[in-house]
Amino acid sequence: MKFHHIVEINDPLNPLIEPLSREQVWRGLVLRAEDPKMFMPHLDHCALSARSVSSVVRELRYGTLTIRDTVFYFPQDKVEYRVPAQADIPASSLIMSIEEPQAGVLLVRFDYDDGTVEAAGSMDGFYNEFRHSAYKEADLDTIGLIRQLADEGRV
Repeated sequence: MKFHHIVEINDPLNPLIEPLSREQVWRGLVLRAEDPKMFMPHLDHCALSARSVSSVVRELRYGTLTIRDTVFYFPQDKVEYRVPAQADIPASSLIMSIEEPQAGVLLVRFDYDDGTVEAAGSMDGFYNEFRHSAYKEADLDTIGLIRQLADEGRV
């Protein structure tokens, strides 16, 4: 299943939205990668290893399920999560890209690829709609938390 959506960060026509800088959004996206428990309270544990300027390897534990992934940093542009195939989990990816279609307008594009193919006429489409909705809500929560952290001067 491949899926994407966009979350608006800044809208110069809406004075009710406090604008964030590209740097603040970037720092927030990196913080989500390096301190995921802050953004995903249902995560039990995260261990970081093989950290470099351009990536970090993570081990995430949700109950008895352990997922290993690598997060790649493309400064001020995007954060890319790559999960290699492991146990019953197919290879998958998530890319969070900062976009600026015009001056003063910032967006974050979320591109998901869970490594599966939706079979025509199957229940996959039905379940994928629920997943799309859950992804959108989680991503809106991510941006909301980045806004809160920016208000507190933490990003």
